[in-house]
Amino acid sequence: QVQLVESGGGLVQAGGSLRLSCAASLRTFNSYAMGWFRQAPGKEREFVARVSSSGARTSYADSVKGRFTISRDNAKNTVYLQMNSLKPEDTATYYCAAGPSLMASYYEGTNYNHWGQGTQVTVSS
Repeated sequence: QVQLVESGGGLVQAGGSLRLSCAASLRTFNSYAMGWFRQAPGKEREFVARVSSSGARTSYADSVKGRFTISRDNAKNTVYLQMNSLKPEDTATYYCAAGPSLMASYYEGTNYNHWGQGTQVTVSS
């Protein structure tokens, strides 16, 4: 049973920081690309960031570029999302996802095979 378990969400003031973690029970974690997505109430799920299986390549949504950093520790089967300079519009449930290292598009959630349950991030103004 594959499990992705997110943690680290919470309530923070605008300008603050949070670090999300996602622990994965994937036997071959280092063969999966990992992504973070988010969904705000009444809005569609959107791509936030992704990291390649080795950790060498990353991509970000324009809305978070320069503020968020995705990383992974393959020895710990864990992916992280460091979020700095948080804004109220970052408020959402954040999900981590795992998918094949080669995808048609890292930005499309439908290309990921496994999803976590999500962790809530609330940024107050």
